[in-house]
Amino acid sequence: MAKLTTDKDDQFVEYVCDQLMEFDLVTYKSMFGGYGLYCGDAFFGLVFDGRVYFKTDDSSRPKYESWESEPFQPNAKQTLKTYFEVPADIVERSIDLVSWAEEAYTVVRTAQHS
Repeated sequence: MAKLTTDKDDQFVEYVCDQLMEFDLVTYKSMFGGYGLYCGDAFFGLVFDGRVYFKTDDSSRPKYESWESEPFQPNAKQTLKTYFEVPADIVERSIDLVSWAEEAYTVVRTAQHS
């Protein structure tokens, strides 16, 4: 995977992708001053400012809220209310992160086919 920037999150986004190796081939590209996470053409997550955010829907969002996660807010005027922060404890445990990523991927795929 080619590095896209020399941004300080380069090592972190690569760590996240390493944590997701059991999920599928995850690629990333620059966006919002961070990185978008993709599985194929499905944009399912973000890495921004040392944090990971995954796509949610009405059924998956309560899990994030139970961890007191916040939606992605790249600046004071913009909030993406369908992308919520993945708790650090989950990011550190590859098996759990893969499970949460699979759910985010399913949310994206379901939305694309409805």
